[in-house]
Amino acid sequence: MLQPLRQGLPPMDLASVSDAASCALPARYEAVREARRFTRVTLDTWELGDRFDDVCLVVSELVTNALRHAMPAVPGPRSCEQAPAVRLHLMHWSERLVCAVRDPSQDSPVAREDTEDFSAESGRGLFLVDSFSDSWGWHPLAGTLGGKVVWALFRLRPAG
Repeated sequence: MLQPLRQGLPPMDLASVSDAASCALPARYEAVREARRFTRVTLDTWELGDRFDDVCLVVSELVTNALRHAMPAVPGPRSCEQAPAVRLHLMHWSERLVCAVRDPSQDSPVAREDTEDFSAESGRGLFLVDSFSDSWGWHPLAGTLGGKVVWALFRLRPAG
């Protein structure tokens, strides 16, 4: 089990963030497509489109993990208003980009130890997050929000 990590995560003081964007995602697997679209538009707006492939892969894995492992199983039909939200946050500092996915579960992410079976159809999400980002971690949320945030950090080249 992974312990909550804050190492490498930029200060969460929003005043120090040069750009930030977030979107709520429905509790359906189609939300992964929406997360990729949102990421594309946001990175293009921030002139970071050259980082899209790596960032999009990580965003897809984090959102998929939140939907697969962190959403409560509620039998029967439910509306998006009833389902606890998964939320994607993108934050841009001058030399760093953070992708963070908030979900309603307080359970820690579990990285699969056996990543040798590359023919497996699932189970390598956190391995991919670790491989394509510069660092990643998670931390529980306090107060009325509850749940946790799983984040991945990308270092950016200085402008100029």
